[in-house]
Order: sequence, then C-alpha cells, then structure tokens
Amino acid sequence: MPASDAMDRPEQPWNRRRLRSTNERLLLDRLRAAGAASRAQLARETGLSKPTVSSALASLEAAGLVHEVGTHAPERGRTAVLYAPDPAAGYALGVDVGRSWLRVAVADLDGSVVARSDVRNRARSSGAMADLVVTTARQVVAGSGVDPDEVVHAVVGTPGVYDEKQRRVRYAMHLPGWGRAGLFDRMREELGVPLEVHNDANLAALGEYTYGVGAGSRLFAYILIGTGLGMGVVSEGRLFTGAHGLAGEIGFLPWPGQQKPGLEDAVSGVAVVEAARRFGMDGQLTAKAVFDAARQGNAAAVQAVQLEGERIAHTVAAAAAVLDPDLVVLGGGVGHSVDLLLRPIRDHLRTLTPLRPKVVPSRLGEDAVLLGAVATALGTARDVVFERRTAAS
Repeated sequence: MPASDAMDRPEQPWNRRRLRSTNERLLLDRLRAAGAASRAQLARETGLSKPTVSSALASLEAAGLVHEVGTHAPERGRTAVLYAPDPAAGYALGVDVGRSWLRVAVADLDGSVVARSDVRNRARSSGAMADLVVTTARQVVAGSGVDPDEVVHAVVGTPGVYDEKQRRVRYAMHLPGWGRAGLFDRMREELGVPLEVHNDANLAALGEYTYGVGAGSRLFAYILIGTGLGMGVVSEGRLFTGAHGLAGEIGFLPWPGQQKPGLEDAVSGVAVVEAARRFGMDGQLTAKAVFDAARQGNAAAVQAVQLEGERIAHTVAAAAAVLDPDLVVLGGGVGHSVDLLLRPIRDHLRTLTPLRPKVVPSRLGEDAVLLGAVATALGTARDVVFERRTAAS
C-alpha cells in the first residue's frame, strides 16, 4: 500500500486506545516519580498538549488512579488544581521468611506500609511454616482494613534460590524441608494472590537501595550476615542475579579450616558463638550475647569479634575484587553489631587488598528483606492496577 494511502486512512480504534493508555501511563509515572503537579506543569514537563493532559487526567481520575490533593496559587494567573497518584488504588504484600522470625507487611501504591506483623517462627516443619505464612498474611490484610481483592501482588523473601522449573527453593540449608516442591504453589492458592519468590539477600539489597543507604549508589553489594551468609548486588538500580539466580551465594566460597569448606560456616552468627566458646566463653550463648559481652570488655568475646571482623574483611575483599562496588552494606543479625566490627574490618582490609570500598552498616536493619519484598511487589502491583482500572473504565 502506498504511504499516502496509509496516511489517509482513519486512525484505528485500537491505535487511539493505545495512545491514550501511553499518555495516561506517562502522566501517572511522572506524578509518582516527582510528586503532585498541575495540568499546566504536566504539559510543560511531558510535551503533551494541555487538552491531552486534561483528558488523560480525567480518565485517570475516573479510574481511581489519581486524585486532587490541593491547589497552587501562583503570583500571576489562575489557581491550579494539583494531582497525585491515589495510593489506595491497590496494595502489595511483602513477606520475609527467616529461621527465627516471619515478617509480613501490606503497603499501598506509594510504598507506605499500612499494616505489618512480626511473629516468631516456631514452625517445626515446612508445612507448618507455609501455614504460618498464609495465616499471618491473612491476619495482616484483615487488620489493615484493606479489601483482600485490592492486594494484587505478593513477594516472599527466603534463604536459598527459587527454582522456577522445579517449583521449589534450593540451598535453604537452615530451613529444613523448605525445599519441598509445591509449598509456594500451595501458598499462592490459599492466599489467592500472585506470588513471587526471591532470595532474601537480593531483596535486602533492593530494600537498601530503595529506602536506605544504597540510594544513589552506582554499584553496591549488600552482605547479609545472620544464621547464614548471602550477598545481593545492585547495579544502576537493577539487581544482578547471574545466569541461574545464584550470583551472591558467597556462602559457597571455599574457606580453609572448616569441616564444611564454605565461607558461610566461617562468617555467621553461629561462627561468632563457636569462636567465643573456643576462646573460653561458656553458658547459653548467642551472637548477640557475645557482642554484648565484647562491649563490656570480656576478653574471649573481644577475640571472637576480632576474628569475625577479619573473616568479614576477607568477604569484602573478595566482593571488591570481583565487583568493584562503590559501597558495601553490612546487614542481617550480625549487622546490629557493625559498630564493633567496622574497625577490625577496615584494619584487615588494609592488609588484604588495595581495593577498599566504603563499608557501612545497613540503615534498615532487620527490615531490609521485608522492605525489599514490598518494593519488588510494588513494581508489579502498579502495573497490574493500572491495567485493571484503565480497562474497566
């Protein structure tokens, strides 16, 4: 067909719908990224005409995606109505499954947590743990006052790596039975919400990038030190997971002198306790108790902390050599005691490598995985809500 004929043909309805949808999404993304704005401001910033902006905003408002949030009175001219995304247009669910704690939160589309619950993980089987996740999530949604149908997407953070083909988690050694096939399919069905599964260290890295000290970093590594050991890597705002989702599984790095030659057995809360016992501490010990004792000057505890700092320095040196990060964030249970660890880490880094990235504690603490799950779930939830509401209107 000649080009002139194609140009003379009337615009197809589906083309008009797609153009409207593109314009509406452009305005919604602009409002979400930079805050409330008037019609005139949106027209200037997006290059769309004022009538197009007015029409798109009217459609978004009718769909419940934006609402009026005030007015702006300039020195000259008419008072302008300000628009912003409606955070109550939909909700996302974040879940952090840990060996000791289960954390669940519901957030609106602005990312504000509207309800959450932290419960002890006393489950003695993988089935009981799955039940605990479902029960807690239902309770959090019910307590939030949110219509369950408005919760459109969920993300679960867990130790190990989720194998999409086999429908199960692999390498979650500290959660016995958690690798059983079908557990997450069962949770999806019982919750009635689309559910993704991600590694906890990866989500912690995204949480720290979105809400914490990683914001603005070009490439940073989040090292999660708790019951186990993991690392998440965020480059230019995007998570790097490798060819099979195993990037950051630094617990598998060789470490001499361990019964199981992995770094995870040398750098963890359990390793701190074992070192303290070797140096002479006794009684019912936890990593927190060892760090508390070190603060009081207990010689055995101080030695254990120094050794942990040395081992973490080796971990940071390995990450620095491979990734060249501008920032390394230390988090997890042991991250609570970074104040004691930073000096030995930095001292040992000077002897190990000329590469010395900035090493800082996590700003989010124990909430890093949960907030990373929320942030990840929101990325999909915003798309789903937009598609649903614009299609319905």
